[in-house]
Amino acid sequence: MKKKALFNWSSGKDSALALYKITQNSEYEISCLLTSVNQQFQRISMHGVRVALLEQQAKSIGLPLEIMQIPEMPTMEVYENVMQETLCKLKKQGIKYSIFGDIFLEDLRKYREDKLSGIGFEGIFPLWKIPTHELIQEFITLGFKTIVVCVNERYLDKSFVGRIIDQDFINDLPENVDVCGENGEFHTFTFDGPIFETPINFEIGEVVYRKYEKPEKEDASDTACDTSASDAFDFGFWYCDLVPK
Repeated sequence: MKKKALFNWSSGKDSALALYKITQNSEYEISCLLTSVNQQFQRISMHGVRVALLEQQAKSIGLPLEIMQIPEMPTMEVYENVMQETLCKLKKQGIKYSIFGDIFLEDLRKYREDKLSGIGFEGIFPLWKIPTHELIQEFITLGFKTIVVCVNERYLDKSFVGRIIDQDFINDLPENVDVCGENGEFHTFTFDGPIFETPINFEIGEVVYRKYEKPEKEDASDTACDTSASDAFDFGFWYCDLVPK
């Protein structure tokens, strides 16, 4: 019997590749995609992608979508309460495994595993410790297509947001930037590839700059939401809006 699992879906390239790899493994049955969404703006946390495009992804992938509504600037307690409530609900459906696209951030993995174990879940990490330069080349070779929707200005300037990740993009990255953006340098939206029945259609909208107020106490939920908690509030971000067609 296959192990029932949920997949933590960010809408980006690492999630897409991890989902592709886990579907090649007959050990797991993916019951749903789980995504945290900014409750105020109805956009994917940190990525800034509209819920309508997230819903199109889930439909094209062919999996149910479970959305966690998260406040604009959640405290750690609020974030963890929402997560625990959601997972307890899914556990009643026989789901006991939670799959992530994390690659090498040890503290983030430990945080996830500690929280999951407390409610009887086990974390699964299909991309763990695979060199990121290998992962990005595999991603492109498989035919995935992804666009950069958010960049951290500490690492990249405005010119990188709104670009498709291809070999030219990789060659243009500064040496201190991980090619998969694993340290929170950039975030993406994947719109085509082998996990999709049909491509996701959108138009590129406006590019906006946003800077967040630094909280009094560093919030681990930011790390859990797929960004670098140590610098998430010290620098601004450039976002590229994607408009559904």
